[in-house]
Amino acid sequence: MIFSHDTELTLRAAAVLINTDRVDGEHLADLHALDEYLDSFGWTGRRDHDAAELESVHRLRTRLGGIWEIADDEARAVGQVNALLADTRAAPWLTRHPEMPEWHLHLASVHDPLWQRMGAEFAMALADLIRAGDLRRLKICAAPDCEAVLVDLSRNRSGKFCDTGNCGNRQHVAAYRERRSNK
Repeated sequence: MIFSHDTELTLRAAAVLINTDRVDGEHLADLHALDEYLDSFGWTGRRDHDAAELESVHRLRTRLGGIWEIADDEARAVGQVNALLADTRAAPWLTRHPEMPEWHLHLASVHDPLWQRMGAEFAMALADLIRAGDLRRLKICAAPDCEAVLVDLSRNRSGKFCDTGNCGNRQHVAAYRERRSNK
């Protein structure tokens, strides 16, 4: 494990959220899809289950995608992460749950709006990445036909392809076929 469990989980959750509209259309189109996403990553706390909540998560998704796109510019990325921390009024506190007995941070009250809780968690995970000097782990898939994002948690930062569309396998097969055709 490169980062704490909750940081890695939150970074993965951010990438999945961003990719909900980057691969094969909109996958977060309704409240049911939002609930499935939230449940798959164990998000707790207040849920309003209305169109405004879904739209606020869509805006957060766009904002996070923008951070991935400027990850090669540390100063700009830091500015965006600081802005997200400020906008969410992140206030860290330690907690643990029966299903997750390790101590971890929560950054907003369970009563705060969903986007605010999510944004604070995402911003703190990104801050951990920045503090570790690993902002370059935020990547856009290297496949020419893919816009998905990924968090490269490999030991040597060698990951290039997302896991949303089998991009790595497709690129390796294409390279193999190219080599075979040149013989």
